Amino acid sequence: MDVILLEKVANLGNLGDRVAVRSGYARNFLLPKGKATLATPANVAKFETRRAELEKVQRDQLAGAEARKAGFDGFKLTITAKAGSEGKLFGSIGTTDIAEAATAAGQKLSRSEVRMPNGPLRSVGDHVVGVHLHTDVNIDLNVTVLSEEQA
Repeated sequence: MDVILLEKVANLGNLGDRVAVRSGYARNFLLPKGKATLATPANVAKFETRRAELEKVQRDQLAGAEARKAGFDGFKLTITAKAGSEGKLFGSIGTTDIAEAATAAGQKLSRSEVRMPNGPLRSVGDHVVGVHLHTDVNIDLNVTVLSEEQA
């Protein structure tokens, strides 16, 4: 299925690219989220008239993400949790916990922006968690997990 991308999509293409994707990916993800439109002649003409507007929106989103990235410079997140004597947590710290703690500390962060490829944090200590603010803006966030006895 041929689609025209209305914004930059990771591992697929940039704004205005005409790409062939599987029909399920287009129907279930790209089209409902407004990231693409079908590549019909009418849609191609409509896209070309809106191209400048879409490029401006994309530049504004990138500038906003860069500004948020600057806010994270030097920011270190500390979370306290119940832990055993060997430093193993009772439970784990996931994306929701990190997002809520960062928001409470003054840095607005949503759960979907936190990337934890190795799974949730299960031990006390210093950890590095990825934060995906924009398709082109990724940062590493230092998270320190303390046991409630240490706090």
